[in-house]
Amino acid sequence: MNAKKILVVLPHPDDEVFPMSGTLSQYILDGAQVTYVCLTLGEMGRNLGNPAFANRVSLPQVRKKELQHSCEIIGIQDLRFWGYHDKTVEFEPYEPLDKRILEVIEEVKPEIIFTYYPGHGVHPDHDACGAAVVRTVKEMAPEMRPEVWCCAFPNREMRKPDRVLDISALIDKKLGALRAHSTQFQVPNPLDPNKEEDKAFLERIKTEQFWIFDFNE
Repeated sequence: MNAKKILVVLPHPDDEVFPMSGTLSQYILDGAQVTYVCLTLGEMGRNLGNPAFANRVSLPQVRKKELQHSCEIIGIQDLRFWGYHDKTVEFEPYEPLDKRILEVIEEVKPEIIFTYYPGHGVHPDHDACGAAVVRTVKEMAPEMRPEVWCCAFPNREMRKPDRVLDISALIDKKLGALRAHSTQFQVPNPLDPNKEEDKAFLERIKTEQFWIFDFNE
């Protein structure tokens, strides 16, 4: 994994975990610098822990701390919060949002940007975030464009992923990142690989897949 500068642009705390935490951990172990831009604090999320330990007022700061902890586990040192409101990214005017994304691209100079594939998230913020990244990169000169690696939910019609990565060697980091988001996920610790439910979960999270956006489509 040769990329040395990576930019992650996602809308919510915890969006990094299932799709890409193992992949990012491997890049970091191989010497990459990762900048993670999180657009919102996920303040409209319904999950408050089980049993609940956050409330509607405290949830934004709780989720901010959870993401900081997750990033520590993954190895991400440059984490940025942009302060947009959860569930409203789709309504943000294109020009100022795209300008901010371009500015961070020009600053970081990433070889790869990780985001959501437009139209293939499970939340309007996913699609709006990915669309903003794609719009911005598309306006760049072709020779200056970083690759855009998109995560997606392929229950909708999609071509086969371009990258399917086995992150089994980093499963402990991924589980740690999942557990860091304790309002959102309740992952037993430890998991029992002899228990069918736990075995199936471990099998499901050991691969991460990405679609590289084709700007010639």
